[in-house]
Formats: sequence, structure tokens, C-alpha cells
Amino acid sequence: QVQLQESGGGLVQAGGSLRLSCEAPKSIGGINFMGWYRQAPGKQRELVAIIFSSGSTSYADSVKGRFTISREYAKNTVYLQMNSLKPEDTAVYYCHINRRGNDYWGQGTQVTVSS
Repeated sequence: QVQLQESGGGLVQAGGSLRLSCEAPKSIGGINFMGWYRQAPGKQRELVAIIFSSGSTSYADSVKGRFTISREYAKNTVYLQMNSLKPEDTAVYYCHINRRGNDYWGQGTQVTVSS
């Protein structure tokens, strides 16, 4: 079992910024991709952003131009820089990794954007 450690959620006003971090154990390898999902109350979990081992990235249309995903390979850490936050970005954000075909999830971190 791979445990992921998330941090960086919180309360911010609309237009503000937050940075989420997710660290996987440094000793593991074979991570195919890392990403962030979110789930708002009453809604399904949705993909926010993903970064592949090649460095290529993909974003949900709703966050393009505002969010940036990045990865620090030496630390097995993935970041999500969130700028120009909107109230509709309010959700629990989950870190996700795929390692050798297996999926692992963080515990989730709450992001609340006030109007």
C-alpha cells in the first residue's frame, strides 16, 4: 500500500491562490502518472489535472489557464498551483497516482473559495 500525504488546502477568497502538495514515499518508483481530482458536495469526483512521467500534462477545461500541475521527481511530489480561484472550485481535492497499473489516493484536502 502506498500512502500519499497531501497538504495545502484551506479557505480563500475568490480571486485568490492556493498551492496543494502531495508526496508519495521517496523510496518508490514506477509511477506512471500523478494527478489531482476533486469532488464537490452532491457531485461526482472529477479529474482536475494530470502529469505523466514524460512531463506532459492535461487539464479539465474548467481550470485551464488558472491551475498548473507540476512534479518534483526527486521528492516524488506533485503540486497543484491554483490561481484566480472561483467559488465553484470549492471541493475536496484528492491526490492520485498510478504506479505499475495500481491506483492510490490521498485522504483529500478541503478547498473552500468564498465569494
